[in-house]
Amino acid sequence: MKSKPLAFAAVCAAIYFSALHVRAGDFPMWGHDVSRNMVSPETGLPESFDPGKLKTGTEDVDMSTTKNVKWVAKLGSQAYGNPTVAKGKIFLGTNNETPRSPKYKGDYSMLMCFDESTGTFQWQLAIPKLGAGKVSDWEYLGLCSSPAVDGDRVFICTNRNEVVATTLEAAGKENAGPFKDEAKYSAGPGKPPIPSDSTDGDIVWKYDMREELGVFPHNITSSAPLIVGNKVYANTSNGQDWSHLNIPSPQAPTLVVLDKATGKYLGEEHSGVSTRLMHGSWSSPAYGEVNGKGMIFHGGGDGFIYAFDPEPQKGDDEIKPLKEIWRFDLNPPEHKTDKNGKAFKYPDPNGPCEIIASPVFWKNRIYGCVGQDPEHGDGVGILNCIDATKTGDITKTGKLWSYDKIGRAISTVSISADGLLFIAEYAGKVHCLDAETGKVHWVHDAQAHIWGSTLVADGKVYIGTEDGTFFVFAADKEKKLISQANFGEPIYGTPIAANGVLYVQTPTHLYAIAKSAK
Repeated sequence: MKSKPLAFAAVCAAIYFSALHVRAGDFPMWGHDVSRNMVSPETGLPESFDPGKLKTGTEDVDMSTTKNVKWVAKLGSQAYGNPTVAKGKIFLGTNNETPRSPKYKGDYSMLMCFDESTGTFQWQLAIPKLGAGKVSDWEYLGLCSSPAVDGDRVFICTNRNEVVATTLEAAGKENAGPFKDEAKYSAGPGKPPIPSDSTDGDIVWKYDMREELGVFPHNITSSAPLIVGNKVYANTSNGQDWSHLNIPSPQAPTLVVLDKATGKYLGEEHSGVSTRLMHGSWSSPAYGEVNGKGMIFHGGGDGFIYAFDPEPQKGDDEIKPLKEIWRFDLNPPEHKTDKNGKAFKYPDPNGPCEIIASPVFWKNRIYGCVGQDPEHGDGVGILNCIDATKTGDITKTGKLWSYDKIGRAISTVSISADGLLFIAEYAGKVHCLDAETGKVHWVHDAQAHIWGSTLVADGKVYIGTEDGTFFVFAADKEKKLISQANFGEPIYGTPIAANGVLYVQTPTHLYAIAKSAK
C-alpha cells in the first residue's frame, strides 16, 4: 500500500465524495456534509437585512417592508432543525397548522418541498401522529428531522420513529420503489386511505424502528440521517418513558444502519448505550476518515461519544453489530459527584448531561459538547476536543483539550478553514475559540436562549436566538458584531447558506435572504 500512496488517496477521495453527492453550492444535509461541521463555502452573502413586518391581520410578510429578502415561504406553526437545499429544491420539516391540502385535517407532521428560486410550495409528505402524546410524539411538534438529500432521494427520520426515503419529486401518476401504500400511510392506522395527488410525496421505502427494533422514542424522534456510500445511519431516539425513571427498551440500539437503496436492516450499535440513557438519544451521527480509515461518530444519550467501524460485523441472524473503535466520556468527574462524593441526580444543573449536538470531525479530531432538553433549563457544560486516532476507552488518553467555561449546549460547533471554532450555549452565549488549542478569543452574551447552531460562511458567523434576534459576527479572532435583526418570533433552527442565499427559519416562516434582493 505504501508503494501506491497516490492511488490509495484517490480511492479514499472517491469513496468520500461519492458519500456526499454534494453539488457545488447546495446544502444537502444537516451540517452541510458528513463531518457535520456547520460551515458553508458560499460567498457574497448579506451582512445585514430586515425581515420585514406582517401584513395587518395576516401571517403574510409584507415584502415592501423587507430589505435583502428574496422571498418568504409560510410554514406551519412549529419548525425545528434546518432546511436542506439540493437540485433546485428546499426540504424541511414542520407541522400542519397552515394546511396545504384540505384532505389532511388536524395534527400531522409534514416534510415540505419548495422551489429554491421562488419559494413556491411544491409537495408535502403527510406523516400521521403516533397517538402516544408527549411521551413519544409530542403534539403539534411537527417533523424535527433535518432531511438529507443524496442522489434522487430524500431521507428523514419521522415522528413515527421511522427512517423514510422519498423521491425528489411529488407522487404524481408514477410510484417509485416497492412502497405503494402512501394513501394508507398518510391516513394513519385504521383510517380510510387518503388518495395521493401531485402535491403528495412519494415514499420509496420505510423502516419502522419501533416495530423492528423495539425502540421507545422519548418525546419525539429527532435525528438527521447520515448518508455514507450505500448506507444510511440514524439515531433511533430511544429513551425513557413518561416517569423519567424507567427505560422501556434498554436493549434497543441507539444507532441503526440501513441499506440506502432498499431500507434493509444492515446493523446497529451494540455498545449498551440504551442501558445508560439519562433521558433520550437525539444526536445526529457524523462521519470522517482517520488516517484513511472511515469512522462513524455517535453522540450517546449516556454522555459518551463513540467511534464505530462503518461496516457491520458478522453476527447472528438478528443482530449485526458495529465494531466499537473507541469511546470518550464527555462528562468530567466533577459533574458526576459533589465535593462530598454524593452523586448528582439528573437533571441537576450541576450534574451530568447527555449529548444532543452532533459530534464534529475536523483534522483527525472530534469536537463534542454536553446538553439537556431545554425544558431542564441552564446548567454546567463542557466542550471537549478528542484525538480520533486512538482506540478503546480514551476518556483519559484521548483528550486534547477541554473548555469548561460554557454551559449546557444543544448547538453543534462550526470550525472555519483557519481554525476558529464557534459554539453557542443554551444560556445564550456565543463562544469563539482556537480549534487547535482551545484558547478563548471572545464570548458574546446574546441575552436569550439559543437552540440552533452557528453557521460560518463568507467570513461571517450567523446565529439566531429564542427571542427572535439574529446576529451576524465577523468570523475573526476579534469580536466584531456586524449587524443584528429581529424576526419578531423565536428562531429555533440553524441558518444555512446555499447558492448565494442565506436561509433563516422561524417556527412559521422560511426566509431566503440575499444581497440586493427585492
